[in-house]
Amino acid sequence: MVYILLIIFWASISSSSGQQYYDYSDCSLDSDSYPGSRYTCNSSQKSCLTFLVYRANQQFQTLSNVTDLFQVNPDESNEALRLNNLTSPSKMLPPGREILIPINCSCSGQFFQANFSYVVPGSTTYSDIACSVFESLLKSRTLGEENQLQENDLKAGSKLLVPLKCACPDDFSSSKGVKYLVTYPFVEGDTLDLLRMKFGISLEDLCAANLLAPNPTVYPNTTFLIPLKKYPIMNLQITDSQPPSPGFLPTIDIETTGQSKLRTLYVVGSAVGFCLVLVALLVCGLYVKALRKWKVERLLSFNARSSCSIASPRSAQTARSSTNSCLSPDLLVGVTYSLCNYSIDELKRATKGFSEDARIGDQAYKGMIDNVQVMIKQMRFEDTRQVVDVHSKINHINIVSLHGFCYGENGTPWPYIVLELPSNGCLRDCLFNQSNYLRWHKRTQIAFDVATGLHYLHHCIFPTYAHLSVNSRNIFLTTSWRAKLGNVRPLKRNSSISSSVKGWVAPEYLLHGSVSEKVDIFAFGVVLLELLSAREDMDGRLFKDSTGFLGGASEGGCFERLRSFMDPALKQDYPLAEALCLAVLAKACVEDDPLHRPSMDDIMKVLARMV
Repeated sequence: MVYILLIIFWASISSSSGQQYYDYSDCSLDSDSYPGSRYTCNSSQKSCLTFLVYRANQQFQTLSNVTDLFQVNPDESNEALRLNNLTSPSKMLPPGREILIPINCSCSGQFFQANFSYVVPGSTTYSDIACSVFESLLKSRTLGEENQLQENDLKAGSKLLVPLKCACPDDFSSSKGVKYLVTYPFVEGDTLDLLRMKFGISLEDLCAANLLAPNPTVYPNTTFLIPLKKYPIMNLQITDSQPPSPGFLPTIDIETTGQSKLRTLYVVGSAVGFCLVLVALLVCGLYVKALRKWKVERLLSFNARSSCSIASPRSAQTARSSTNSCLSPDLLVGVTYSLCNYSIDELKRATKGFSEDARIGDQAYKGMIDNVQVMIKQMRFEDTRQVVDVHSKINHINIVSLHGFCYGENGTPWPYIVLELPSNGCLRDCLFNQSNYLRWHKRTQIAFDVATGLHYLHHCIFPTYAHLSVNSRNIFLTTSWRAKLGNVRPLKRNSSISSSVKGWVAPEYLLHGSVSEKVDIFAFGVVLLELLSAREDMDGRLFKDSTGFLGGASEGGCFERLRSFMDPALKQDYPLAEALCLAVLAKACVEDDPLHRPSMDDIMKVLARMV
């Protein structure tokens, strides 16, 4: 843990800039902190004027009530009146009406926050105050940590410190013209599309400010940062996120003019209703029948090429026939909607008859299909099922995607899978190529991308998986030098050791077959050492000897030993402090005792400061 403390200390004083993470977890969640649960001080600005969004409710029905809650001074109250296009601070606002509140955001320790005090009016809890009164603008756990002397069941009159989430633009954002980061609390029914229309900004800018890939999923009771290049103006023509529910439905009085008219109305209404029920039953019956017929035809005609999804490189205009399926129909039915079914002739054309020139590994070939470079791997039947099953559960930018498969035909005994093949090849080949070496910023980005992919496998899918085959030959680089994890066919927990694992691996996995995320963290440490030195060590002796000075037992100069370990192709064109930080992190990852290795959360927090 000494290594992690050193890393976190270094990261806290680093001048590297980066945006803030979006925290998916609910405001009331009381477990360990997630990235983004508080916004880190990653800016040269230690304080700034910014804004947050609050919604009128039954407890705070006027602008005056809201500004009192946030202790806004009189000058700022007038500004809030103008900012929200209101004429009077005492005007009653409809529930759900969004209000912009100016606040002063400052760096306190490691985190940005806007500090307010709150006097508890009655018996309540931290969760009620954070998630209801302050509408998820901070986590209940954060409120509890800032008021540790108070019990969770708070009594009337208790005075609390309320550190609301806020952030100042970092150096990179400021260079792009961003002046304000507005804190926006999501509620049920909110979408990023509504948010961008309210503030007139692009979806790409929204996602970038919160370190999210395009078209992410957002959740209620969480917060989002809105990057603005000018003074905030909300488009009030856009429907509020949570309009108040009506207390009653309007009714129309029907004036009766006699018993006969009322009886006629009943008869006509009953006849119309009966006809509508019959029509609905008929439509449902036809739909069910057509659906069953379509499923049967889909299964029987699976040998015809399925049209590919948008992310697939295959064109929906072509179709191939194939015969003698070697995979179970139970497997195929589940994958026909997203994967392509290639014929063996297509694979032969792509690899020039599986020639040696196309071979890139053991039973692996590269080829071109529809002008897209792919990797074609021969698999055993049981391995093919495992790969398809795993890839059906994952979808991540830092993991090589599965395009399709060929399940055997015309006497072909083995199935093949067709995978994405990033254009710059594997990391090991790029490190070996000294004539076109990887610059330092590319290496830190690659490390962060690999860590992000592993974090996804370890924490973001169910059931969670350990990769168990992380090495520089299974990491591929795109045209823009972003890293993707390949060979993702992880074993579930308590599985036997994989015979395909080679190189310096975690001792508990090698000796006892113990499977856990710590095996991947050990392998990640080896990849870090390769990124630093460009060397490949199959048994760990070279790396152990070369990094012994990091343990504190060496008499030589720490920085001189580090420079001698680094890749000579870099020619000292790298920040020495960052290089030392990565070396210390790698040393911690390859500890023999898995309990002494850092978690993937710790690793990502360190690397996020460098990219």
